[in-house]
Order: sequence, then structure tokens, then C-alpha cells
Amino acid sequence: MAPVAQATTRAHAPARMSAAERFGVLEHPDLSYTPAVARETEHLHARVKQFIPAIEWPVYAPYVHAINRLKKQRGAVILAHNYQTPEIFHCVADIVGDSLQLARDATKVDADIIIQCGVHFMAETSKLLNPEKTVLIPDAKAGCSLSDSITGADVRLLKERYPGVPVVTYVNTSADVKAETDICCTSSNVLSVVESLESDTVFCIPDEYLAMNVAKQTKKTILTWKGHCEVHERFTANELLAYKESHPGIEIIGHPECHPDVIAVCDFSGSTSGMINYVKDRRPSRVLLVTECSMASNIQAEVPDVDFVKPCNLCPHMKRITLPKILDSLVTMTEEVLVDPAIADRARLAVERMVNLKQ
Repeated sequence: MAPVAQATTRAHAPARMSAAERFGVLEHPDLSYTPAVARETEHLHARVKQFIPAIEWPVYAPYVHAINRLKKQRGAVILAHNYQTPEIFHCVADIVGDSLQLARDATKVDADIIIQCGVHFMAETSKLLNPEKTVLIPDAKAGCSLSDSITGADVRLLKERYPGVPVVTYVNTSADVKAETDICCTSSNVLSVVESLESDTVFCIPDEYLAMNVAKQTKKTILTWKGHCEVHERFTANELLAYKESHPGIEIIGHPECHPDVIAVCDFSGSTSGMINYVKDRRPSRVLLVTECSMASNIQAEVPDVDFVKPCNLCPHMKRITLPKILDSLVTMTEEVLVDPAIADRARLAVERMVNLKQ
């Protein structure tokens, strides 16, 4: 029987020296809003002032200041997904991007410690690609509905029932699932991954809508799994048509985790990085992003001339990551993300095949 993944937070990890033991627990820094803190964070507030008014900045600034000082002291780098809030995305993150960007950039990190500001599968992916580094997630309960929709045992059963059919697995999955996978994909490279395989029939799991959308772009037969993103599945075609009627000239950009009926009424569909590039390159006068709400705020900070209409669907898991939790993670060196080596070696191959695939 194939090994089952261990829970990948410190509490259930194999016996070994913890990150807190290796790097030491520091005294919690003073969080007073002093003139020095105000001065040293003024340029950062300028990036997010349209979302965080001056009267509120004294609440955020001490955390931003402490995190930026402490990460240098620790030799740490902060990776943040596009769905993180502006004060994280623009004020403390060193590397930002979608799942594919973060997976690739994680392999280039010149730091002993990675703080993953995203959900748990992203931290696991960083650990898979950086087995010798310490990977921390500020809240180990930051999960994902897609990741929760499937297990490694499910994939093994699919492979038994459909022998020889290659399995393409979305990165929004646990290491246990990746270990049973031929190659991983993200929303930005799923078509390239599917087309790279010789088989005429391919499993594309677990996101059913992503699979249905890619099936419209390939001659291959795509087999699906009924997993959905709880943010993107809430959007409907009728909702978007109503926005078009009430906002003439608006451009609607959809994420491929949405239902195909939703994508059909969008002006453009792409990964989070693709959506960002679309807005930056085309500069539509008014746009609606059919994805997690914080991404619109993060882009708007860089393109203030674009008017964003925001149907604010928030990811409750991404929002578990906050400045206080990031600071606490740096102070206490928790939660450390670990993956059972028997699982990690096989899961890493699937991720590396994706990362190394020529686009």
C-alpha cells in the first residue's frame, strides 16, 4: 500500500529539531507607533493609501515595520499570493504572484527561511521544491476547498479504474495527491501541460470547471473530478450579464476556475497573472475581475486610472493570513511545514515536471 501523507504542520511532524529550536524564539518587538516607525513606513503607506486611510495606518505600520526588520534579521523571504490583502502584498512581501510564479520563484530563493503567505498547499509546494529550507505558514488552518475535495486514495482508485490514463493534477492539492500524479498544472499552464502528454485521454483533477474549460481548447478527452473553488463557483453568468447591463462598456475578466457558462460571457479568461497582465497592458477604463476580491485592490494600487467594479467574493482561507500572524510566525518560527519524505520524493517529481515544462 502506498504511504499516506503525514499532517504537515509541526505538531504532527516526525521527531526532529523544530525551526523554533534551530533558530531560537525572539522577544516580541515593541508595536508602538513612534515617529521613527511613521517615517520608515511612509513610502509603504503611499502604495496602499487608497485602501488604508491615514487614520488607520498607525494600526498597520508597527506590524509592517517589525516584520520587515525581523525578516532581514532571520534571513527570511516572504512569498505572497495575489489574493493576499494589500498591506501584505504591497508592504511586506518580497515575492508575489500566482501559484505557478510562486512555485518557480520558490526554487530561486536565496534564504534559509520561507514564509508562505497563502494557503497550506502552497506552503507544501514550497517545501517540496526546497526540502532543505525551513518553510513556515502563519496559519496552518489556511486550507482550500479544492485541496479538501480529493485525497491520494481517490487518485489511486482512479488509476486502478482507468489504467494507463495520465493524471494531471492542479497544484491546489495536498502533497499526498501530488505523489499519485504524473504532472501538476496551474490555471496558467494547464493547456500546455495537457497538450504535452501523448495520451488522447487525460485526467484533469480536481477542479471540474478548470477541466471543462480546458476541454473546450483541446482535442483530447478530458476526464474530470467534482472539485470546486468556493470563491469562483459562486459567480453566475446572469450576475455578470447584469453587471454588463448596468455598467455599459465594462470589460469582464474571468478565472478558469469559474463555470464555463461564466467564462462564456467574459471578455477574457486567464490565470491570476494573466488577468493582471491584461489589465496592465490594456488599461480598460472600467473592469470587473471574476475572482477573489483582494486581487482587484492589489492591481488597482498599480493602475489607479482603471475603475474596478468589485463583486467582493473573499477567500476565507487566504484571509486567515494577517500581519499579526506573519509577525508571530517570524518571532516563534511557527508553523513549520513538513512533508513525509516517502510522500515528498514522489510529489516533488510531479511539481518539477510542471516547473520544467517548456512553455
